[in-house]
Amino acid sequence: MFRRSFNRFAYVPDLVILQTWKEQRPCAGEEKRVGTRTVFVGSHPISSADTYIAQRFCDNRIVSSKYTLWNFLPKNLFEQFRRIANFYFLIIFLVQVTVDTPTSPVTSGLPLFFVITVTAIKQGYEDWLRHRADNEVNKRTVYIIENAKRVRKESEKIKVGDVVEVQANETFPCDLVLLSSCTIDGICYVTTASLDGESNCKTHYAVRDTIALCTAESIDTLTAAIECEQPQPDLYKFVGRINIYSNSREAVARSLGPENLLLKGATLKNTKKIYGVAVYTGMETKMALNYQGKSQKRSAVEKSINVFLIVYLFILLTKAAVCTTLKYVWQSTPYNNEPWYNQKTQKERDTVKVLKIFTDFLSFMVLFNFIIPVSMYVTVEMQKFLGSFFISWDKDFYDEEINEGALVNTSDLNEELGQVDYVFTDKTGTLTENSMEFIECCIDGYKYKGVTQETDGLSQTDGSLTYFDKADKNQEELFLRALCLCHTVEIKRNDAVDGATESAELTYVSSSPDEIALVKGAKKYGFTFLGIQNDHMRVENQRKEIEEYELLHTLNFDSVRRRMSVIVKTQAGDILLFCKGADSAVFPRVQNHEIESTKAHVDRNAMDGYRTLCVAFKEIAPDDYERIDRQLIEAKMALKDREEKMEKVFDDIETNMNLIGATAVEDKLQDQAAETIEALHAAGLKVWVLTGDKMETAKSTCYACRLFQTSTELLELTTKTIEESERKEDRLHELLIEYRKKLVHEFPKSTRSLKSAWTEHQEYGLIIDGSTLSLILNSSQDSSSNNYKSIFLQICMKCTAVLCCRMAPLQKAQIVRMVKNLKGSPITLSIGDGANDVSMILESHVGIGIKGKEGRQAARNSDYSVPKFKHLKKLLLAHGHLYYVRIAHLVQYFFYKNLCFILPQFLYQFFCGFSQQPLYDAAYLTMYNICFTSLPILAYSLLEQHIDIDTLTSDPRLYMKISGNAMLQLGPFLYWTFLATFEGTVFFFGTYFLFQTSSLDENAKLALDTRFWTWINHFVIWGSLAFYVFFSFFWGGIIWSFLKQQRMYFVFAQMLSSISTWLAIVLLIFISLFPEILLIVLKNVTRRSARRNLSCKKASDSLSTRPSVRPLLLRTFSDESNIL
Repeated sequence: MFRRSFNRFAYVPDLVILQTWKEQRPCAGEEKRVGTRTVFVGSHPISSADTYIAQRFCDNRIVSSKYTLWNFLPKNLFEQFRRIANFYFLIIFLVQVTVDTPTSPVTSGLPLFFVITVTAIKQGYEDWLRHRADNEVNKRTVYIIENAKRVRKESEKIKVGDVVEVQANETFPCDLVLLSSCTIDGICYVTTASLDGESNCKTHYAVRDTIALCTAESIDTLTAAIECEQPQPDLYKFVGRINIYSNSREAVARSLGPENLLLKGATLKNTKKIYGVAVYTGMETKMALNYQGKSQKRSAVEKSINVFLIVYLFILLTKAAVCTTLKYVWQSTPYNNEPWYNQKTQKERDTVKVLKIFTDFLSFMVLFNFIIPVSMYVTVEMQKFLGSFFISWDKDFYDEEINEGALVNTSDLNEELGQVDYVFTDKTGTLTENSMEFIECCIDGYKYKGVTQETDGLSQTDGSLTYFDKADKNQEELFLRALCLCHTVEIKRNDAVDGATESAELTYVSSSPDEIALVKGAKKYGFTFLGIQNDHMRVENQRKEIEEYELLHTLNFDSVRRRMSVIVKTQAGDILLFCKGADSAVFPRVQNHEIESTKAHVDRNAMDGYRTLCVAFKEIAPDDYERIDRQLIEAKMALKDREEKMEKVFDDIETNMNLIGATAVEDKLQDQAAETIEALHAAGLKVWVLTGDKMETAKSTCYACRLFQTSTELLELTTKTIEESERKEDRLHELLIEYRKKLVHEFPKSTRSLKSAWTEHQEYGLIIDGSTLSLILNSSQDSSSNNYKSIFLQICMKCTAVLCCRMAPLQKAQIVRMVKNLKGSPITLSIGDGANDVSMILESHVGIGIKGKEGRQAARNSDYSVPKFKHLKKLLLAHGHLYYVRIAHLVQYFFYKNLCFILPQFLYQFFCGFSQQPLYDAAYLTMYNICFTSLPILAYSLLEQHIDIDTLTSDPRLYMKISGNAMLQLGPFLYWTFLATFEGTVFFFGTYFLFQTSSLDENAKLALDTRFWTWINHFVIWGSLAFYVFFSFFWGGIIWSFLKQQRMYFVFAQMLSSISTWLAIVLLIFISLFPEILLIVLKNVTRRSARRNLSCKKASDSLSTRPSVRPLLLRTFSDESNIL
């Protein structure tokens, strides 16, 4: 295979002349070394003199399945036996097969086989569905251009370099570089809903040299090579260049970016057809790479299960060791060692005693092995999988605006929703609507708002200023032109529109709601953006004249620069740069004397809760532009470190600008966001807001959503507070020490009582910005104190709410990681709606994505996604609470019922001379976990509502009762163990002469615990008891020819014919459950007494105080919008 590189360029503006092909042959393997690939368009060799060797890339088959027909059995068994419980029962089964044990291998082999089979069937069915889905994709019909003809092929047969034709409303079969479309300007519209959930159309472009190749004949004449990066999963990044060869054998090189790449899975819209060349195929496409290797999160309940398994394994080993020891103590008497009726054989007498002791120990292990619940893992998996549907089915999560409800991406974390300690939330689009409205602007220090007027264009008011005291007319127009030109907004025109001047029918489309709001704001004041045609931006001014500007370059926005710019050329030949961005990103790059008047307006707008952007411009001389153009082209053509090189060029260009003004855009608070924050706070959760906005804007939002109350004392660690001193680190250290002293004296030391202390003491809130956080995390070694981080964490733990503003996406993840690693490992939850929130969503224990207007990257990478922030309240307080209680009860119940079942077997050894005689018939040992006790607890763990959902959502304090994994701590574990020991002991000694099993008791206890009865609960609980009775009659009523001995023949029927047996069953069940019945009665009496006292207190308080009213300061943004 040929590997070719284009490293030596002679640049002219927007055109690159390359040396001839034969002069640039690098060593073999260079592509692998530099991390790029070379793709020949249409698989045509560049020179007829060269021998073409087919390139070796993967085919276009998609393989999402895990197994094949040949490896399913060994691979699935290997994966299942990696689990401790399954491997343990496999060892027990092998011991029963190889060693003479008291119970049949069937007793452990059949339950193990059942669990393994059910799991294998489930996983096999899921994999079969994946195979079927893969075949639907791989066998789909596509059209390839070969020898100037459309050739029909299956999708899996596409090779890298093939030119593919895609029709309207078809999905792209692989990752394609767009060569041409049916439009004259070579653009096409694409939706990526299946990739990132965004339903709006995105515009993609072909390079200017191939847009005319719109037919199969013309596209086949193209001789070109594409150099691009090797496959990587980032959907929004692509680095490459295309080298187009003409008859003169000189290549024209054009840069390729994400705007030229059509991703597999995306759909072509509003475009009849396109031609594209395949660059990534099959499992190397970005879609395939994004569904591989996602990290698995584990819940705290799973860790508790592992601890309980270790404890019960220790109990099992202890039982086996005790019985083995007592057996040989018992046999120390000659009569007991070899009674007359059970003489030993000579082989038994000659056996080495150590080997005999070890064999007896294994036999006791087998006899008591049912203390380990083999079916628990399967039941837990089924409970999580089936329980996740209740979130998806919840009608309260349905949002009519987007016509969607909640989505569960990871069912393994359902119970973790009930254990959250910290909530990290984004602001824009999460707490707010992300629905922007242009409110006002500032031009040269003068404030403008109101409606347009025919003569003057803008009306203005600013306190004592008069109507005539305003900015220069040219500055006003320059500002509005900047708003119309500095953006990435696209035009979606109505089909009925005839002509570009029909601006009333224009629909603006952009990935950023801010940009649309600014363009609409300019339109309201008389300047209308009409779209882009042939790289010319068209604007209609106040005089209804059409102005055209040639778009030379776009310096795209990114979260690090926090600004964007465009370079345009006027009809008069002047070259202008327009820039807009955050004040912190623009002010350092403009003239100092222009900042003061505008900064006052920006700060005031931020305090009012508006989102602010500053606008600047500069003129570029022709000589300077030639240099800038050359630098931009060099950076865009780079295959290695393109982003870093472009960022450096952007940084050099955006300097020495002139500040024109600033804008204020309103982002309204989401419905019920404030109520949700209050409920989370009342539930004992700490809520942190992590945002990239200005401190003043974020602070106002926090007051509006009631994160900060009027009584909350705010502690600030921001650039403003630490810049008062020459040495920032010294000032920061002083503030940290001061705040820690204040909080340590205010709150108790016990973290368990900290949540209740919030409502009894002064509430504190902390505000920190990104630069101060960097100072804390990266403090210098020679500072007066190097423990900033620990002091900062102590302060955060004592505060009821924390606001982090001016945060970069990486800093958001750093904060979440920092809190995760606190002592006690608190459970963290992150919620956001944008791509900048993905890092913190993946970092936290539970990630929740909002299906918002900034795309679906957050929802796609989250564990759960909901339409609105308000849905978090029910998701945590109701669903999370119930999921945790259910699965905690399920886990405790499994260990309880198995201990209760096997304890009589242990006690029986004291009455049979430790002879390893089984108490239960083999059939009952086999059926106990599979049939008698499995379905009732599964139904309970899916349907139980010990407290109704309305009560859970209306009283958030109930959430605190289960926090900290309260139901799986040592206390509850010992309580369940005591119950199992007590009930097992009662049933053994009570049935000493009846030899009755205890499954009746376990199901009776589950019926006692059930608070929310449905027909399913009745069916499985009483049905299991009925099946037990039926099975006992069936098993003992027939003589089974394959059994050597049948101990249970007619025993059950004979027992039930006795009235004393019935009385004993009823009496023993009552005695075994009596402690729990007594405890329930005492709890109910105490609860009713507490409610009565609380109602009396409320009645007395209502007479002396009037109900509290929400302070006016906490009005929402929707309230503020009416007071302008």
